[in-house]
Amino acid sequence: MRYVDTSVLVAALTREAQTARMQNWLAGQAAGALAISMWVITEFSTALSIKLRTGDIDAAHRANALAAFALLCDESFTILGLSALNFRAAALFADQAQVGLRASDALHLAVCAEHGGELCTLDRRLGGAGPALGVKTTLL
Repeated sequence: MRYVDTSVLVAALTREAQTARMQNWLAGQAAGALAISMWVITEFSTALSIKLRTGDIDAAHRANALAAFALLCDESFTILGLSALNFRAAALFADQAQVGLRASDALHLAVCAEHGGELCTLDRRLGGAGPALGVKTTLL
């Protein structure tokens, strides 16, 4: 199972430097191989709201991206729930100050670790932190 973090999906569904590459990467994945967590859903909406407020996208682009994301969630991703244990594991990951994780990144890693998945990301900090915490990570 490949756990896709928010950075990949925002890049794939909005206009960014990596859009074409992330769209091609997603299209090349085997059916049923990709997972996200409920946290990715929250982060995706937040990222699009920020892009709207800062003028990076307009309301129509935001609506289209949200619709495309909803379709991916319905048809392509396994959606992993969050548990109290995920938050506790994320806190333990974040406790390792030398790794330098943000809370949201620690939560992604905790969910991925629980399911024995490979975290796929565009985020260099997150990509570097995974192996230090025993989570297989691929920086795309």
